[in-house]
Amino acid sequence: MDRLVLHEDPVSGNCYKIRLTAALLGLPLERRSYDIRKGETRTDAFLSEVNANGRIPVLQVGERFLPESNAACFYLADGSPLIPQERFARADMLRWMFFEQYNHEPNVATLRFWIAFVGEDSLSEAQRVQFPARRAAGEAALALMDEHLATRPFFVGETITLADIALYAYTHVAEDGGFRLAEYPSVTAWLERVAKVPDFVAMEETSPVILAKARVD
Repeated sequence: MDRLVLHEDPVSGNCYKIRLTAALLGLPLERRSYDIRKGETRTDAFLSEVNANGRIPVLQVGERFLPESNAACFYLADGSPLIPQERFARADMLRWMFFEQYNHEPNVATLRFWIAFVGEDSLSEAQRVQFPARRAAGEAALALMDEHLATRPFFVGETITLADIALYAYTHVAEDGGFRLAEYPSVTAWLERVAKVPDFVAMEETSPVILAKARVD
């Protein structure tokens, strides 16, 4: 396989998805770190060399660049047990990955960022106006997940897939955004199951990847 480089912010759940996928597959992944709060993904060098959209994560595969976290996870896992072979199950996995990006991440991850990294006292008026709706939408997403997981160990089938990885990333830190995971017992039990999967790595761990500081000038 071509050399794999993850352009990331280590505190990002979207970036963590890719690290976790690589770890579960035993793939070496070089990491290049950027601080989005300092505008390091908006430099001329980043925009011209890595992602013209100015966002991370970006998975670099040799000399090619693949933005979007779920697309990067799919690239890494293609042909592995993390993607179901059966046609409907594979589509169902994608359904939950789309749900994560459309219903879950915009609310659960956004409130985590606003509370844990921006600070409630520093929110703009527009953010304050959006806050209740995002809270309600995040709670609805977690409730739907809880109902689904009440009758099964993982989102699709009996083993972990990319659907679980995509949803685990921001769910396991949802309390940083003020969500109370204790209210979702099936989700809590699922989080514990994911963390016990062989070769699992926590969000703050760097092993088995190589950490390299990006050139951001």
